Amino acid sequence: MESVIVILAVLFLAMVALGVYAGVKAVGAAKRGVERTVNQARRTVEDTTLRARTYGQPGPAGELARLRLSLRTSMRATQDALEAGVAEDASLSESLDLFRRLSAHGHELDADLKRLEREPDRAKVASLLPELRERTERVTHSADALRWAARDRAQRFAADDLDSLSAQIDMEAGALRHWSQEGTQADAAPAQGAGRTASWPAAGAAGGAAGGPARSAESGEGPAEGQPQAITAPDPRLNTYSWQKSPRPETTN
Repeated sequence: MESVIVILAVLFLAMVALGVYAGVKAVGAAKRGVERTVNQARRTVEDTTLRARTYGQPGPAGELARLRLSLRTSMRATQDALEAGVAEDASLSESLDLFRRLSAHGHELDADLKRLEREPDRAKVASLLPELRERTERVTHSADALRWAARDRAQRFAADDLDSLSAQIDMEAGALRHWSQEGTQADAAPAQGAGRTASWPAAGAAGGAAGGPARSAESGEGPAEGQPQAITAPDPRLNTYSWQKSPRPETTN
């Protein structure tokens, strides 16, 4: 009895632990989902603000906004492309590692640009713009190179697969046509043999076929069993149709 109680207690504790673990996982997943949604909304608002500053603020402030928007757009597009492609092509994992290293430089540059947005000395900011522009172009160029290389690789694999598939389809189509030609030739051979046999009847058979109906007609007997019956035209007076009136009976005076 005590062993049964111990087993039930262990099962209860296991179920409680499993429930707690599932609850923690669910809370963690919900929290990550909320954080992802908040981060996405924050990025959208910040990108919209930078785009507005690019067109609405001339001078160093507008240039800083343009550099930040270009950097963020390029890095985000490359990250999405590599993370989506590595699931299908494991060789992109090395490219993804290189992008993570590049992202460290990109975040540092974005932090510098964001800090300079609050700098009141516009002349100092203007003097730093050439160097900042060069850094931004180097980072975005590297990110674009990784993204376009991954895209070209995916397209090349798709083109190779399409070429292989087209070759297989052509071979199958040729095999189907060859089979249909053989079937046509096989069907034509018996028909030709039958034609040759029918054109050369046996003499006895021909004579019997010719003399049979004549002898039956001379003797006055009906056609023998197995011989074709004579075709008699139907009497047209016996054919009635639904739209004809019934014939009136003849009367005699």
